Amino acid sequence: MSTQFAVSSERAPSPAIAARGAWNALPTVGRYGPEGELSATGAVLSFAHDREIYGEGDEAELFFKVVSGVVRTCKFLSDGRRQIEAFHVAGDLFGFEAVEDYRLSAEAVSDCTVIAYRRKGVERLAAENEALSRQLFAYAMRGMTRAQDHSLLLGRKSALEKVAAFLLECAEHSSDIRSISLAMSRQDIADYLGLTIETVSRTLSQLERDGVIALPSAREIRFRNPTALRDLND
Repeated sequence: MSTQFAVSSERAPSPAIAARGAWNALPTVGRYGPEGELSATGAVLSFAHDREIYGEGDEAELFFKVVSGVVRTCKFLSDGRRQIEAFHVAGDLFGFEAVEDYRLSAEAVSDCTVIAYRRKGVERLAAENEALSRQLFAYAMRGMTRAQDHSLLLGRKSALEKVAAFLLECAEHSSDIRSISLAMSRQDIADYLGLTIETVSRTLSQLERDGVIALPSAREIRFRNPTALRDLND
């Protein structure tokens, strides 16, 4: 198990550059289903574990939809620390900025596949397509709600409450209500919750000792007492 996130000095190519060749082989973004939903008519890109998808300050000409895997959006501070803003799973949109440049970096937590869409093309079509406009607005509101919840989590909860909330958040995306398989490392969890890796590990061990969860492996967590876990999050 990796216990420390290492920032590589080798930067992955910008997806804006990587996508240009794909755009030549694919139809222009602009085909939508009857509900105005984004179709798969975009550049399909794959990123290996820990590779950068885009960096803070890059031109935000594309936004993305996760097809498989997990993506983290994060900010690196001047002293080298990292704050993870969100984890994005299959079906989530990320990188849709209100400004010209990306405010955060995006990286692959695990091997992942995303669809890249041209921002300008979608903005133009959304102005003409009410259903698409509503869908993008719903994604924006979902992102705002997630950001508000994360802000509360960071500012007003104990370490135990933070870890409990994180596990419940992961459970919402699990097909098995009794267990979850984590794509992210302990360091990822710590940087998302504003804790140290040691605190995350101690807190998980405490929950295991209290009979709330079981830890069969570093990335698998089983819920032994879901009610107690939810009580910690109330």
